[in-house]
Amino acid sequence: MRMLVNVTCPIEPFNSMVRNGTAGEIIGRVVEDIKPESIYFTEVDGHRGAVMIVDVAEPSAIPSIAEPWFLNFEAVCEFRIAMTTEDLMKSNLTMLAEKWNGVQMN
Repeated sequence: MRMLVNVTCPIEPFNSMVRNGTAGEIIGRVVEDIKPESIYFTEVDGHRGAVMIVDVAEPSAIPSIAEPWFLNFEAVCEFRIAMTTEDLMKSNLTMLAEKWNGVQMN
């Protein structure tokens, strides 16, 4: 299953890692291990962050994606299911609309 992973790194320990020259090498190792479909580095609420698209074969793979960020950068990781247009088309929205349109719970 394709997932969107938002990573937010607090200022520390990241600043110290930049200063001592280890941040880039560790990020390289983490990205090489996770092998995201794509990754973009950005700002998140004033912190360093990344947005990754990863293919998660089963839920037990989630720790192997999150732990490198947790353990090395004390990061926060948020996982969201991501669909392509093709995935959305397979969901049969028309049938769901017919099934649930106007249904009210009492």
